[in-house]
Amino acid sequence: MSEETKTGHDPTAAAVVSATGAVASPMPPASPASERFSLGQFIRGDLGALPVLIALIVIAIFFQVATKGLFLSAVNLSNLAGQIITIGVVSLGAVLVLLIGEIDLSLAAVATFCGAIMGILAQRHGWPAIPAILGGLAAGLIIGFANGIFVAVLRMPSFIVTLAGLIAYQGAVSQILNPQTTLPISNNTIDAIAVTNLPDYLGIGLPILALVVYMASVIVDYVARQRRHLAVKPVGQIAVQLVIATVVVIAAVVLFESPASGGVPLTTVVLVGLIIVFWLILTRTAFGRHVYAVGGNVEAARRAGIRVVGLKIALFTLCSGLAALAGILEASREFSAPAQVDQTLLLNAIAGAVVGGVSLFGGRGSVWAVVLGSLIVGSLINGLALLNQPIAVEEMVEGAVLLLAVLADALLRRRSQTGYR
Repeated sequence: MSEETKTGHDPTAAAVVSATGAVASPMPPASPASERFSLGQFIRGDLGALPVLIALIVIAIFFQVATKGLFLSAVNLSNLAGQIITIGVVSLGAVLVLLIGEIDLSLAAVATFCGAIMGILAQRHGWPAIPAILGGLAAGLIIGFANGIFVAVLRMPSFIVTLAGLIAYQGAVSQILNPQTTLPISNNTIDAIAVTNLPDYLGIGLPILALVVYMASVIVDYVARQRRHLAVKPVGQIAVQLVIATVVVIAAVVLFESPASGGVPLTTVVLVGLIIVFWLILTRTAFGRHVYAVGGNVEAARRAGIRVVGLKIALFTLCSGLAALAGILEASREFSAPAQVDQTLLLNAIAGAVVGGVSLFGGRGSVWAVVLGSLIVGSLINGLALLNQPIAVEEMVEGAVLLLAVLADALLRRRSQTGYR
C-alpha cells in the first residue's frame, strides 16, 4: 500500500478508490466560507444524526401527550432502557456487516442459540457462571467465523449463508433444549447481570468521563483535519453537536439517578461501553478506515492492498459474537433460555441500524446509530404498548418507519455528497 493510502484516507472523508485502483486525493482545503456557520449551509450540508434525533423528540412528545405523561416518567424510561439493551447489542453487530455492504439474517437465531448453550452449561452441567458465559460467547464467535469463511473465502452471498443459519440454529436451539420449551436459569450470578445497578459514583462518573472523551475526540479530529487540509464542519455545527451530546448525557444521568430508577443498570453500561469501543476502532484505527473503504468500493479497496477476505471474516465473527452476548443478556433478563427464536429481534435490530443512519449499501454510517435507532424502535414498541395497541399495529408502524429510513438513505446516496461519520 502506498504512503498516500496510509495517511490520506479517512473514514469521515469520502476518499474513494477510482476504477483504476488508485486512491483518490484528499479533498481540497476548506475555504473560509465553508467554515462559517449559517442556517442555510447547516440544512443543506450533512446533518448527521440530527434528523433522527428530531424524529425521536417528536415520537417522545406524541407518546407523552397520548399517554398523559406516563411515557416520559422515570419508571417507564428506566424500563425502556432495559428493553432496548438486547436490540442495541444485536443492532451493533448488524452495523458492522452493513458497513461493508453485507447482511446477517441469523443474528436473532444465534442470540437465542448461544443463550441456550450458556443456560445448558450452567443448569444441566453445573458450570460456574463465568465458564458458562464464555461457552456461549465462544459458540457465537465460531458461528461468525464460519459465516465469514462462507462469505469471504467461498464467495457465497451473505443473504443465503445467514438465511440458512437462521433456519438451522432455530432447529438447533429446539433440539438442544428438548423436551423443554423454556429452560429456567437459577444461577444467581447470571441472573444478577440484568438487575445490577452501578453505585452512584460510577453511575455519575462514567457518563461524564465518556462525554469528556467524546468531546475531546471531536475537537482533536477537527484540528487534525484542518492540519491535513481536509474539509471540516463549521465550528457552529460542531458546537451544536457537542451541546446536544452534553444535554443527552446530563438527562440520562438525572433519569437513572432518580429514586424511581435506582441507578444506572450494568447492562446499559455494557452497551454504551461496546459502542464507544467500536466507535474508536472504526474512527481511529487503520482497521476502521479499511471497513469504510471496503463498504465504499470493495474492488477498489482490494486493489489498494486492503485484505478484504480477512476483514470480512473478522467482522462476521465480531457480529455473531455480539449476537451471542445479546442472547446471554436477554437470558439473564428473562431468567430463562427460550427454545423459540424471537424473529422480531432481527427486524428490530436491523431497523435500529438503518433508522439510525447506517446505509444498507455499505460505506456510510456510525455505531452511534445504534443508540438513536434502538431508542426510536424501542420507543415505538413501548409507547404503543402503553396505549394498549395490538402487535399488528406495532409491526405496521415499525414497517412504515423502516421504509422511510431506507428512502432517506437512497435519497442521500443520490445526492452523492460527502458525509461525516
